[in-house]
Order: sequence, then structure tokens, then C-alpha cells
Amino acid sequence: MKKALLIVIVLMTTHFTTAQEWTTPIIDGYGKIKEFKEVATQPDKNLTYNLVFDVKDDREMDGVNIGLWKIARVINMLGSGGISQDKVHIVAAIHGGATFASLNEAKYQEKYEKANPNTELLKLLKEYGVELYVCAQATAARGITKEDLDPNTELALSAMMVLTNYQLKGYALLP
Repeated sequence: MKKALLIVIVLMTTHFTTAQEWTTPIIDGYGKIKEFKEVATQPDKNLTYNLVFDVKDDREMDGVNIGLWKIARVINMLGSGGISQDKVHIVAAIHGGATFASLNEAKYQEKYEKANPNTELLKLLKEYGVELYVCAQATAARGITKEDLDPNTELALSAMMVLTNYQLKGYALLP
């Protein structure tokens, strides 16, 4: 009897520890998530997700810009929830302290004397279909030219215009 009880306890413990592993199912290596099936709100397969992100912080999460990481996380949650890529439309307005995350390798190396940790994530987000706009007002204020930017980004007049235009088009704002 004790042996059977011990086996049940071991199996339950193993189930609880392995059932909640961090994964990155869509944007490999970035925006880790845990899947939960028995929670109140899940991605809705009947919706189209039009999202605009305000990426302005220079903080990092898992070694990359936290705003870019959050975009990867949302994509991973939506994908693991069964939302197809064609029903996900994401735009990012990169500005403020996050502007330097959008530098190309040469400029980032020149400024920080190390490789840009965001390069791969910018590429993966772009490949997924994320529109990555960098604020021209922010780049001008920081002495950054269009040529200094990562090739997976585009220069926009301002983050304010990106955020305004896409919200007026019905995109939900994610700060």
C-alpha cells in the first residue's frame, strides 16, 4: 500500500513539474510562455488579432528588449492557443529608450562594443509578419540615420503617428 501511494505521489509530482514547462512554440527562443488549459480566458479562434505595440523601454528580458520580447510572447500565446498566423496582425512603434535596440550590427557594435542581442529577434518577428516601425523623431534626436537601422525595421515619421493611425484602424494598443 505504501509503495502504491509513493508511486502515485511521484507521478503527480512529475506531472505538475513537467506540465508547466516554459516554451517558445512560434518565435523560437524568445517570449517564453507556459500553457494553461484550465483558465478563464484563452485566445479566441473566432477573432482576428490586430495589435499595435508601444515599444519605448530600454529594459531587457532574457537578454533582449522587453517590448520586442513581449511581442514574441503574445505571438507564442496566440499560436499555442490555435490562432493561425493569418489571423494575427502586429505593428510595433519603436521609440524612446528602445530606439537603440533597432540599430544594425555595425552601429550597435560601434555604440556598445558588442553584438546587438535584438538582431535575431527582429528578424524572427519580421519573418512572422510583424511590422517594425522606428520613430524618425527618436532617431533624429539620437543622431541615428536610416542607414544605421536594422534591415528588418522601417522608419516612420513618428511613433505617435504609428500608434494613432493603427488605433484609428481598429488595432488594440498594447503598451
